[in-house]
Amino acid sequence: MINYKEKLHDIKAFVFDFDGVMTDGSVWTYNNGDVIRCADVKDGYAIQYAVKRGYIVAIISGATSLSIDNRMKALGVSQCMTGCSNKLQTLRDFLSRNQLQESQVVCMGDDIPDYQMMRHCGVAACPADAATEIKEISDYISIRPGGKGCVRDIIEQTLRLQGQWFDPANEEHDALKW
Repeated sequence: MINYKEKLHDIKAFVFDFDGVMTDGSVWTYNNGDVIRCADVKDGYAIQYAVKRGYIVAIISGATSLSIDNRMKALGVSQCMTGCSNKLQTLRDFLSRNQLQESQVVCMGDDIPDYQMMRHCGVAACPADAATEIKEISDYISIRPGGKGCVRDIIEQTLRLQGQWFDPANEEHDALKW
């Protein structure tokens, strides 16, 4: 069996579920129907940094929310596919549209709706608090839970391995957003 770090050499894109990966899975609901989610700024920084470095970052989520679309747009993520009932087909469409092979994609999910999608990528990753079934198929289980740095964890590992992570000797400190 190949170590997941060996597979990271080929990665060109990251696909993330939103709720439970970008967030801790909590939603605050209000009487008027609004839903509030909380996301980690370090995850946001890593996403924006990966996009700046030329990696493709996408969201494939069953949830539909303008707040998800707005956050991803602010981070430079142009491929935000929400309201997905068939995440595997959405992943296949994403691969085709971006001329990517499964082996070139990290896919991070946390629960049963992500299962099939995660079976068709180069590196299947999950947060520390993912469902048991997801942990069982994951190449990498982050030490961080959903919404608390797991996204940064896998992005940083990949970019470091590929020599694309921040080097203070060779870069200006960009004022990237959160």
